[in-house]
Amino acid sequence: MSVSDVADVDVVNVPPKARVQMPTKLRSLRQVARTEVAPTLSCVELFAGCGGLALGLARAGFEHLKVVELDDQAHATLAENKRRELKHVAEWPLVHDDVANVKYADLGRSVDLVAGGPPCQPFSIGGKHLGPADDRNMWPEAIRAVRELKPGAFLFENVRGLLRPAWAEYLQYLELALSWPSFALRDGEDWKQHLLRLRQLAKGQDPPAREYRVLIRPINAADYGAPQKRHRAIIMGVRRDVVAEWDFPAPTHSREALLWDQHVEDGYWERHGISPPALVADTTAARLVAKLRTSEVKPAEMAWVTVRDALNGLPAPTADAEPITHHRLRPGARAYRKHTGSAWDEPSKALKAGDHGVPGGENMLAEPDGSVRYFTLREMARLQGFPDDFNFGDGWKRPIRQLGNAVPVQVGACFGAHLYDLLTRAGKLEAAAAEARK
Repeated sequence: MSVSDVADVDVVNVPPKARVQMPTKLRSLRQVARTEVAPTLSCVELFAGCGGLALGLARAGFEHLKVVELDDQAHATLAENKRRELKHVAEWPLVHDDVANVKYADLGRSVDLVAGGPPCQPFSIGGKHLGPADDRNMWPEAIRAVRELKPGAFLFENVRGLLRPAWAEYLQYLELALSWPSFALRDGEDWKQHLLRLRQLAKGQDPPAREYRVLIRPINAADYGAPQKRHRAIIMGVRRDVVAEWDFPAPTHSREALLWDQHVEDGYWERHGISPPALVADTTAARLVAKLRTSEVKPAEMAWVTVRDALNGLPAPTADAEPITHHRLRPGARAYRKHTGSAWDEPSKALKAGDHGVPGGENMLAEPDGSVRYFTLREMARLQGFPDDFNFGDGWKRPIRQLGNAVPVQVGACFGAHLYDLLTRAGKLEAAAAEARK
């Protein structure tokens, strides 16, 4: 079974009030960045890590009712930034506990969004490949949160490895269990037995309407405004009685738009005050540039954000001083096969957490003279979208582990804006319909 087999399931028996044609033009990332929305919708964040997804959702207009994180170091980072009264973080009700222990009855209000990044290690290409048998698999708790809270929508992020053929059956299980969260796992039942019942439910002669429309897609974070080529899986859903038909957010940025800016209009080099290169970086890019020049049609998306864009304004780091917190040069970087560092004028390679701090050289910058150096922690934070006053604690390994596991803030803001607009516009339409019925 392919990912597409379970990624976009038609919704049947749509209630009349849910048959709403939603506007296709939603807020762009540029609009999110230009003006943040006053929080009017509520969110519960699970597996929050150091807060990248939560920060993006807060910028999009979601008020957090709980921000749950078990890891001591990640929670300490959140608590420290809350103590320092950083914007958004200062308002978060932090919960330092296992999600399995979290009770939702004390919220006292409805929840519009459940979000989070369940631990990725069970499905990571570089992990132990235990999948649902891994003790760290927390997808059942994500499903429980949706079942108990009945949010208007949910948004979960995970590694691209979740979409591999090896986990196709479990991916189908997640899609069906999140489509019918009230059709719960029975005592003593494992996920495969539950999947059989869910399949029978879906294929029955008169199946009950799905409670959520669920979409599962791979994304590249660079396509949604992050200065990083970070490939991930997104599982998102919207309750059918809120909005029945909706689309996955279209990419807001593209490589073609960057190449246009660099090699057709040359505006990129002018902004940075440097001369354009004599040749296009690689043969694939050269073919795209030739095609763009022939078409004379400027791409509609915004340009990919590059390392140079993201690090603009930061002073060159040194090993002797730290003019900005976490911005100290660390020696010892070296390049070797497949670990050659990130180019200045493209989005960076994906930052990695690694079991031992810096993994094999991925978190490096390739200098024009052919040398490489490690990104400073502040530069990594910039690549993940965190503000310069966000503190990740002491040392080197602890911050890298958190940054490497974080959801880019830009991705959270973009997907958050999409869901915020869906939910608020649906609410306005429903309110208008109720008023008309009076």
